[in-house]
Formats: sequence, structure tokens, C-alpha cells
Amino acid sequence: MRTTAVTKRLAGLGGAKWGVHLKARELIRAGADIVEMTIGEPDVPVPDALIETTVTSLRASRTGYSNGRGEAGLLNTLAERYSTSRGRAFEPENFLCFPGTQTALFAVMAGVAEAGDEVLVGDPMYATYEGVVRATGADLVSVPLRPEHGFRIQPDDIAARITPRSRAILLTTPHNPTGAILTASEIAEIGRLAIRHDLWIISDEVYEDLIFDGVKFVSPLANPDLAERVVGVASISKSHAAPGFRSGWCVGPAAFCEALLPYSETMLFGNQPFIADMTEKAIRDGSEVAPGMAARFSNRASLLADRLQAETELTVHRPEAGMFALINVSSTGLDGEAYAWDLLQAGVAVMPGSAFGDSLKHWVRVALTISDDDFATAVTRIIDHANRKTCEVA
Repeated sequence: MRTTAVTKRLAGLGGAKWGVHLKARELIRAGADIVEMTIGEPDVPVPDALIETTVTSLRASRTGYSNGRGEAGLLNTLAERYSTSRGRAFEPENFLCFPGTQTALFAVMAGVAEAGDEVLVGDPMYATYEGVVRATGADLVSVPLRPEHGFRIQPDDIAARITPRSRAILLTTPHNPTGAILTASEIAEIGRLAIRHDLWIISDEVYEDLIFDGVKFVSPLANPDLAERVVGVASISKSHAAPGFRSGWCVGPAAFCEALLPYSETMLFGNQPFIADMTEKAIRDGSEVAPGMAARFSNRASLLADRLQAETELTVHRPEAGMFALINVSSTGLDGEAYAWDLLQAGVAVMPGSAFGDSLKHWVRVALTISDDDFATAVTRIIDHANRKTCEVA
């Protein structure tokens, strides 16, 4: 069978990374008692008001074709929200609507990089980033995110990897899988690098509304000096507990969005009007569920860290935002991949850190999105399993 080069570039970068998760689902269907902590789905349903808006819109026959940029009401609402939250003026022309952050990022990356280029990405990274970069033909250049810096990407580490082929820096703040948030000074210094080397900054901000208490979110989009080189992507998937609606957007310079518009139209020609109406309401009213999710995820991360520190030799990186925590499992004598498969036999499914980059070889990622009771059960099983493995190593 003859296929194109892009299929070869993406080989092994899709579902292959989710082997433990898929096996856990198979075992659960067969009746096994397994607590699933692999993927980050909100722990609450879509708010009733958003469901009702969707149904009303469907009944109003908002089911025809849209346009390539997005519905006017949603674009206006996005412009108002970003003008307020970023402290500078945004217009509808600064946005393109897409079905989810993933599609937005795929399109944006195609607009900034191509074969022969390089894109700098922090390692660890969200599992699809490598595929998004390689789909363009560009090469991904890993920039290590170090635990001693709270897993925040460091400007000096970026600078050391910039070459004449560099075209963009992909930032994730708040970060998945580490939950780290970039500081204003770090963003300013990264911005100076981007200006000096004429690089794009792509900022994935999908976890913006899931910030834990005591932490401040700063967006590169708020810096007027970077207005012509920053493109943000986001959606309502996390903030409004609506991942299945697949409703997201990119925000950036009007000229960039205009240039990318034909690409977007070639892909999908706009999002569905009835979903756009629901998204408009979600953005206009804010999220009624995000504060509660952030509080619960923060509490679960603290419970995990406190118990594992007190009762095992495992260590936990405490996130500042988002839906996940990281556990360093090197004390068990296993790497993250082997540990995840071994822990599955003890009734807990987690993601190997290596699914997110080479720097997490000895880590696993756990989702904070399951119920408190299930979470407590999982923590107890992790502790019992870790202590057995530590004894075996000793």
C-alpha cells in the first residue's frame, strides 16, 4: 500500500501512546476493578444552561452552513472577552473558530512552519504536540523543562536551541502535563528572544480558567510588544466541562488570521452555528463550573502529594493549575512505562510520563478528575503498590 510522507512522519504518534489507557478500558469492560486516572475529562457534566442554549438553537434551525471564520456573535464575544482579560484591544478579525483546541493548533502550526523549519517545544509536552509539528514537515526541537525550575520553560534553554531554521516557540501555560504557569518575567524574556530571532510564539491556554488559589496567570497575548507575533489557542472543553462539543478558536494578528482563513476553509469551513451559539453564551457568561473544578483538583493534588510524601518514597510535583499531577516513581526501580503497566495490575491506570516526552522517563501522570472516593481508593492502592516495589528493590 502506498501512502504519503505525512503518514510516515506521524507513525506511532497517535493512539500508540495511550496503550495503558486502552488496556485499562478493556479490563474495565471485562469487569476488572480498576480506577482510571489516565485522561483529563471534567468531573462535572456540561452546565444545563449551555445544553438548553444548544437545544434552543437547534430548534431555531441553526444547522446550516457557517463561514470559514466563525459566527458573528461568537467572534464579537471573543473580542470583548480578550480585550478585557488581556488589557489591549481585540477585534473579530483577530479570531478564527475551530472544532476544539487541537484543530486550532493544527491549523496555526501549518501557518507558521513547513518542511525544513524547526519548532521549539518544551519537554515534557502534551501528547499530540509532536504530531502537530511533524505534520507540517517541520522538525520538533525539544527544550527540557526541569523540575528544579518547576517545569517552567527557561529562556536560556530556548536560546541555546535557536538556529537559523527556527520559526516558532510553542508554549503551554498553564502546562499539560505539569500544571506549571509561566511568570510575567519569563514570558517577557521569551518575547525578547522571539523578537531578536523573528520567531512566532504559539500559546496554548486551554487551562486558563483552572488556576489554583494563590497563582496568577499571565498570557503572552497581554504584551503589546508581542502583538504581531503571538497566536493563542483555546476552547471551552476544560473551562466549561464541554470537551465533546469541540468548540475552540485561535487568536492572533488580524493579518495572520486572514492569511490562515483559506486553510481553515479548506479543512472544515467553519464550526456549527448551534455550537457557536452555545459557545457564545459560555464565553459571555463565564464558567459556573471552573472554580469548583479548580478547587477540587487542587485539593486532590495536595492529598496525593501529602500522603505519598508521608507514606512512600515516591515524590509528587504539585501543579499550579489544570487536571493532572506528576509522580516520580524512580524509587520503585522501574521507569514510568514499566511502572504504569505494573500498577495496572494493582488496580490503577495512569499514563507513563514517556508519553509526554523523554524528560519524564521516570514519571507518571495521574488525572485529578475522578470522584473524591475513587481518588482516595487510587491513592491507597498507589501507596501499597509503591511500598511493595520499594521493598523488592531493597
